[in-house]
Amino acid sequence: MTHLFKKIFYSFLVLLGVVVLVFIMFQGFGDPARMIVGQSGDKKTMDNIRHDLYLDQPKWKQFVLYINDVSPLCIHSKADIEKKQLYGLFAGGDTKMGLKIPYLRKSYQTKKDVGQVLLEALPGTLILAIAAMLFATFTGISLGITAAVKKGTWIDTTAVFSSIAGISAPSFFMAIIIAYIFGGVLHVYTGLNLTGSWFDIDEVTGEKYLSLKNLVLPAFTLGIRPLAIITQLTRSAMLDVLSQDYIRTAYAKGLSHTTVVYKHALRNALNPVITAITGWFAELLAGAFFVEYIFGWKGIGKITVDALEKLDYPVVMGSVLLSACIFIMINLFADLLYRIVDPRIKSL
Repeated sequence: MTHLFKKIFYSFLVLLGVVVLVFIMFQGFGDPARMIVGQSGDKKTMDNIRHDLYLDQPKWKQFVLYINDVSPLCIHSKADIEKKQLYGLFAGGDTKMGLKIPYLRKSYQTKKDVGQVLLEALPGTLILAIAAMLFATFTGISLGITAAVKKGTWIDTTAVFSSIAGISAPSFFMAIIIAYIFGGVLHVYTGLNLTGSWFDIDEVTGEKYLSLKNLVLPAFTLGIRPLAIITQLTRSAMLDVLSQDYIRTAYAKGLSHTTVVYKHALRNALNPVITAITGWFAELLAGAFFVEYIFGWKGIGKITVDALEKLDYPVVMGSVLLSACIFIMINLFADLLYRIVDPRIKSL
């Protein structure tokens, strides 16, 4: 329990550091008031917008107000709560203390709440990341086990060579190649689209419908690098475990090859693999920017790149904070998972 509290405390410090960095990097870049009203806006309108965005306040006060907005624990006036449409539990008079859903402010371009914009894009990123990791995990572990068991054969050599090639290939480069070949040149045979999201819109009725075939190319592209790393880690861990004395004892007891490999060896070889899976899953959730953009997949990555192009900094800031939270939560989950898979860690 003490270990868990330490992890939560360190995670809080990391998140606070991310908030500070995000504020320093993006707050004050350009003129938000000019971005909102365009070139034709009059001075009075722009002054009102700057007042609403706290841009007429000193930088230190802007930072305090930003922390107050993004923090679950907050102090807000009754007018602020109504104006920002904050959701949570509040107590007090005109100035209320409360526990709320973090407020990420509003998009300069669409005027929509940034939290709503990101939540609309999150399902697309979740679907893509889960599909990519399922492909990478099952294929990578299978290849790693096969390569370890068949060490020194052509299967082992092929698996190692392929994994090295997969690790060396940047995702954005592979995305361009795969999109061009399978979505362009071979489209007649594959039936796969060059771009598309997890839903399509019916041209006649205008209704959305599920279109998971658009998932194949981006999920395959995103899964290549984690697949390569999982294969290498599984092979290395399995080779180490298979040379242990208890494995020889298991064979001496007459246990079958399948039982020894999958029940005894694999479980004890999973720790580095779990590290890779959870780490890469967090990265795919938070960092599939260019792959989503290249394939036109509507997710947090594409939303963030579009926002950067339009200098819509609240969306970018909200995206970075959400990504940091995803990393932190998955790392905490991975730490708990280690203790379930490997009982030896509980005693440390």
